[in-house]
Amino acid sequence: MAESSHPAADIRPGRLGNAADYAAAFADAAPRLTRTQALVESERCLYCYDAPCATACPTGIDVPSFIRRIAEDNLRGAARTILESNPLGGTCARVCPTEELCEQVCVRHHQGGAQQGKPVEIGRLQRYAVDAVMDKPVSTLFPRATATGKRIAVVGAGPAGIACAFGLARRGHEVVIHDARPLAGGLNEYGLATYKMAGDFAQAELNWLMQIGGITLQLGWRLDSAAKLQALREGFDAVYLAVGLARTNALRVPGEQLAGVRDAIEFIAELRACADPSTLPIGRRVVVIGGGMTAVDAAVQSKLLGAEEVHIVYRRGPEHMSASAAEQQWAQTNGVTIHHGLSPVEVLGDAGHASAVRFARSAGGEEVFPADMVFKAIGQKFDDSSIAASGLAFDGGRILADADGRTAAPKLWAGGDCRAGGRDLTVEAVEDGKRAAVSIHNSLTA
Repeated sequence: MAESSHPAADIRPGRLGNAADYAAAFADAAPRLTRTQALVESERCLYCYDAPCATACPTGIDVPSFIRRIAEDNLRGAARTILESNPLGGTCARVCPTEELCEQVCVRHHQGGAQQGKPVEIGRLQRYAVDAVMDKPVSTLFPRATATGKRIAVVGAGPAGIACAFGLARRGHEVVIHDARPLAGGLNEYGLATYKMAGDFAQAELNWLMQIGGITLQLGWRLDSAAKLQALREGFDAVYLAVGLARTNALRVPGEQLAGVRDAIEFIAELRACADPSTLPIGRRVVVIGGGMTAVDAAVQSKLLGAEEVHIVYRRGPEHMSASAAEQQWAQTNGVTIHHGLSPVEVLGDAGHASAVRFARSAGGEEVFPADMVFKAIGQKFDDSSIAASGLAFDGGRILADADGRTAAPKLWAGGDCRAGGRDLTVEAVEDGKRAAVSIHNSLTA
C-alpha cells in the first residue's frame, strides 16, 4: 500500500503493538466448544417436531436431529446429518447470521426459567460437529458413486461452485472447477474477516471436500469472453456458472479516485493473505461507507490493526442495514462508531490523498468525517459484459434461472450471487449449488 508514505495521510504499519497483540486481535472470534460445553448446550434443545429452526435454514439442515446426536456423543452422525444438507457446513457454522435464521425462531425464546429468551447455540454446535470429523477422509461419510463418464464445468470456486461440484462428484461425475483467482474458495477465501475464518479454514474445508475424488481445479482461468463460455459448452456435458459479483459499486462522488480510497473487499483479501498483519499499514482515522457484513468486517479489522477512529457510515436507518444486529453490535463492541442517515457527497483531498468525507444528512444538513483511509463497501454487481451474447437472460443485472439453477440457454445452469433472486448469503449460495447439482445430474441421467 503506497499510501503509507504519503505526506498528507497518517497511514502506517505496526500501530497495534507486539506480535502477541496481533495474534490476540486476529484469533478465532468464536472458538470451538469443548466437549462438556457442547453436551450441556445440546441438552437445552427441545428436539421439536416440525422444528422451526430447520425450516429457517436455507439448506434445510435437520437441526434437532444433529443436536440429538451431539447429546448422544455421536459426532459422526451429527456431522453427516449437517453435511448431507450443507456440504460447507463448517464455513456456514462460522459465518451464517444464525441469529437471523435458525436461532431467531428457536422455541427457547419463549421458554421461562433462568435462560429465558436464550436460543440454543445452533451455529456453534454445528461447528463442533463438523470440525470433529474433518480429520477423517470425507469418503467415510459420503462414498462416491460409480463413474458416469459425464463431465461438468463449474465456473467459480466460491461456495455455490464448490457445493455444486461436490454434489456432482458424489454422484459419479467428473467436475472441473475454473476460477480466476490463484486460490479457490471465492469470498470464503478472499472476502471474510480473518477472525471468522481463522486457521486457513477455507482451504482446509475445500481440500477435505475434494477428497471425494473426481474434482479438478483449474485456477487462473477467467471467463472473459463469450467464446470461452461456448468452448465450455462444447467440451462439457453441462456448465454451472457461479461467478459471483466481480465489480464493486462506485460511490459516484467527486474525489473517489483519490489515493486512500479503497475497495473494502480488496482490503479484506489483502489482510487474509498477509502472513504478518503487523506489516499491513492502516490509517489513524478510517471511514467505511456501507451497511453490510463487508462493511463490518472492514471496519472491525481496521480497528484491530490499530486505527484510532473507525466510522461506519450508512445512508439509511439501522433497520435497513444488511449486517445483522449481532454484527452491528460486534462492530460497536470493538470500538467502531456506526452512523445512519448519511449519504456521501464528496471525498475531500490533500495533495492527492483522501483527507475527509463529506456526507449529506437525510434530515438536512451535512457532516464531515476526517479520514486517512476510506473503504467502499456498498455492494457489488455482476459483470455480464463478456457473456451478454451467450443466450442467457438477465434480470436486474443478474442471470435469470429457475430455483434449480437452469437457465434459458441449453446446457447452462447458474447459481450463487450471480443468479437473480435471493440474498447474498453463503448459506444460500450453498443451497443454490446443491440444488443445481441435483438438477444437472437428473438432466444428464434421464
